[in-house]
Amino acid sequence: MTETFPYLRTAQRVLATERAALMDLEQELGDSFVQACNALLQTKGRVVVMGMGKSGHIAGKIAATLASTGTPAFFVHPAEASHGDLGMITRMDRVLALSNSGETAEILSLIPVLKRLGCMLISVTRSHQSTLAQHADISLCTGSAPEACPLGLAPTSSTTATLALGDALAVALLEARGFTAEDFALSHPGGSLGRKLLLKVEDIMHDQEHLPVVKTGTLIRDALLVMTEKGLGMTTVVNPDGVLMGIFTDGDLRRTLDRSLDVHTTIIDSVMSRNCRTVSRGILAAEALRIMEELKINALVVVDSDQQPIGALNMHDLLRAGVA
Repeated sequence: MTETFPYLRTAQRVLATERAALMDLEQELGDSFVQACNALLQTKGRVVVMGMGKSGHIAGKIAATLASTGTPAFFVHPAEASHGDLGMITRMDRVLALSNSGETAEILSLIPVLKRLGCMLISVTRSHQSTLAQHADISLCTGSAPEACPLGLAPTSSTTATLALGDALAVALLEARGFTAEDFALSHPGGSLGRKLLLKVEDIMHDQEHLPVVKTGTLIRDALLVMTEKGLGMTTVVNPDGVLMGIFTDGDLRRTLDRSLDVHTTIIDSVMSRNCRTVSRGILAAEALRIMEELKINALVVVDSDQQPIGALNMHDLLRAGVA
């Protein structure tokens, strides 16, 4: 029986090597990083991110992160750029070129054209002395930490450092712009975050047409008919002016029956829940969910500025909308 290969020890060595690379990168950051942030923040165009091979995969991720955090960006493949895709780049853009060696032929061949276009070139390499760095307007260096690959060939530590540098740029720009969670949600409307940050109560509430409403003085028997018709397990109770005075729920009905009250002769005023929690139509559905969970209730009445009920929201609505 052969001895088990030390997978765990190898993994720990890889992580330690890449952690050291990130520490080197942290020490490497300086004025050039600040210059790059200012240049990207002030651009009136977009950020064009380039890279070949593994650097190309990292470049695509950096472009996506920038775009989703408020900095318009896209990826251009350097080889495709020389065959027509350079037409996507304008004088107003900033080019962020990734090359660990700084000697990637496909990127170096684009430098004369980029210079002629007049767009700023920001390089990300392992050395400020590389050809790409020397021709860049701003040179960012990821450091020369060894690769985690024992052969020193597979991009590992270098791609980790480059990816982290891209994240640092994106987050620094995010904070400089005052980018908010709602801004982020606007670029992610299909995800759960988008639903939580964009969906408002008015988007999912039951409107006035489907809202159960009875007047003060109504017999419980008649209120139950309205509740059954609307199917929300509750009814609002309003005064003659239409102002909300309380709410009567299935729970209130159970408590009424426990007290042996006659639903045919008892008016709803004496058993309804007064001072019920209400919300406005414009608040986020996620905030309504927080209120319901905090108060341990299953329904909320939506009121206008005159405290007149205009809708209702229950936990099932939030579940269907994907907020809960």
